[in-house]
Amino acid sequence: MDRSRSLEELERDRWQAPPPDATRLMSRVHALRSRPVGTLTVEDLRLLIRQDIGLAVLLPLAVEVLRDNPLAEGHMGEGDLLCAVLTRNSAIWSAYPDPARQLTFIVGGLSGLSPDLRSEVERFVGAVQNS
Repeated sequence: MDRSRSLEELERDRWQAPPPDATRLMSRVHALRSRPVGTLTVEDLRLLIRQDIGLAVLLPLAVEVLRDNPLAEGHMGEGDLLCAVLTRNSAIWSAYPDPARQLTFIVGGLSGLSPDLRSEVERFVGAVQNS
């Protein structure tokens, strides 16, 4: 993947400009889609993944970040990128088996997680194993 290219370029899908009355979130998502994916921050990845945008490109990038720092945080606090990734529809992971295996390995080594995050880890691992 060419990290100097944007989601718009990689997906070959340019969105129209957001309407004048667009929410702050909508405007931000539109702007992030035009930035090179290699410049996206943890918060940018979290935000886009939570919106199910660019998952084919962003899930592997997020797993790379999580490999180095499983509890990487954006603006929502420690582990928010992991939570965003884990809470995607479990069917998506069958399309991305390599990142799913890597993420399963990453979360298998985590301890001391909050009950909510531990629950999401268990749900994810169960879904991946059953797919």
